[in-house]
Amino acid sequence: MVARGSLFGLVLAGLVLVGCNAPPRGNGAEFAPEYLGIETRLMDGELVNFQVAMRGARDNADVADYARCAAARYSLIRGYGFARHVRTNVRREGGIWRGDAVYTISSALPRGALTIDAEVTVADCEEQGIPTV
Repeated sequence: MVARGSLFGLVLAGLVLVGCNAPPRGNGAEFAPEYLGIETRLMDGELVNFQVAMRGARDNADVADYARCAAARYSLIRGYGFARHVRTNVRREGGIWRGDAVYTISSALPRGALTIDAEVTVADCEEQGIPTV
């Protein structure tokens, strides 16, 4: 007979293992993106626009991730350590996904929930194989 606490632990461990084998986002096809480039436009002081293009995105989130990676590297290049997401618009034209994202960059952690630490984000992007500026 299994004790109640042990049974809960076994069920929890099983759920964790199931989570490890979760299917990829999207339709389950192998993710093989083609990153087509990044354009950076300084809009005003610390406000920056990033135009990205790619093929093979699974959804809008893949395009937004590409723009986030560009914003993180750009922040470091300009001598800043942080960025805050303002907005990202994504559209699909034929087989090409395009993202139009705006971020503020700053040397101190900006207010808001959508902030990124540039160094940590660039390292994560490199690990995932997402190019940066």
